[in-house]
Amino acid sequence: MALNNCLKVSRIIPRVLHKNVIPVCITRTLMNSFGTHSPCVQYTPAVTCRRRIQWRNFSSSKEFDVSYEQLKKLLAAGTASVIDVREPWELREYGNISGSINVPLGQVSNALQLSAEEFKERYGGTMPSQTENIVFTCLAGVRSKTALDTAASLGYSNVQHYPGGWQDWAKHEILQAKE
Repeated sequence: MALNNCLKVSRIIPRVLHKNVIPVCITRTLMNSFGTHSPCVQYTPAVTCRRRIQWRNFSSSKEFDVSYEQLKKLLAAGTASVIDVREPWELREYGNISGSINVPLGQVSNALQLSAEEFKERYGGTMPSQTENIVFTCLAGVRSKTALDTAASLGYSNVQHYPGGWQDWAKHEILQAKE
């Protein structure tokens, strides 16, 4: 049963994912109930960008996460571009992190491929370079992780996200205001 499933998957994956699949040269052997062995090829999704392969990170890694204190320091020092990927109505309704640039999640891919002048005209902020530190934020950290993956696939090498999002930021700001 496991052998049949493995063989089905190894035939389907290349058809479904086309160019975004790179076969790993490692094969593992499965033994079925008859005692015979059959190789099962494993596939690893990757993104190819300008002729180099970038492995995608589908799980949230701590090295890409920024805490409230770290984000506050980055903003104070001006060493990072903060991009808020919420919709404009969310910013009007809930508020925003001062100094952030609003680029809705659906526009992140296109926005990061614009020229610096077009980016400034459309979003009102300075376009970050591919090596500049970028921190993505949203309401609760889900969309910012998606934006991080999108930017990484476009060749941006120093991207992070604020997993607490606006909810965490507002909570900390309210607590600091009371003190």
